[in-house]
Amino acid sequence: MAVPSWLERLRAAGKTALVQDGKRKIHYLFEDGKEMAEEYDIKTGQLISRKWREKNTLGGTGKWQVEVGEPTSPLLGALESELITESSSNPIFMRKDTLSSFQWRIRNLPYPKEVYSVSVEEEQRCCVIRTTNKKYYKKFSIPDLDRYHLPLDAAALSFTHANNTLIITYQKPKEILAAEEQLQRELKKIKAANSGDGDCKTQ
Repeated sequence: MAVPSWLERLRAAGKTALVQDGKRKIHYLFEDGKEMAEEYDIKTGQLISRKWREKNTLGGTGKWQVEVGEPTSPLLGALESELITESSSNPIFMRKDTLSSFQWRIRNLPYPKEVYSVSVEEEQRCCVIRTTNKKYYKKFSIPDLDRYHLPLDAAALSFTHANNTLIITYQKPKEILAAEEQLQRELKKIKAANSGDGDCKTQ
């Protein structure tokens, strides 16, 4: 059965946990050398961020790629805010899940709701955002569905628009909800270090 295969990979991965600032941070090291880092809200169990990193072609450590949470800025440092202001009107695409759904927010889209259409491309396994005024177009996949080998369901997709932000929601399938619940139970069993303890404790 396909569903446990991703769960089995998570179980087999080396894991370390750290509790800090009201978040449970989990670091996974997979057998192929890939790393995944997740942060959960301790009170709600909600996923706050998920990042991936893999070795580059020379065997060095690559950069973190954000899957869920605030995108990392390429410009870091004291002048960050001044340097970024020029492009602050560009649309900013990010994923921010809830417990029951995958959710994406695209900021800086001022057009009214009726301009947008969001559809599922089943063969390409992605969702597509279009605008009737041809001002914005984006394709994006849902890696979670790919990892669990689940089909995309157009009926699970909806969107709304408020405060110059397009909010797209995809209801999580029951298979993913069940798997996430199981994973949360297992993650809670990992002995977590508190910030200030030094090294994280490994499973």
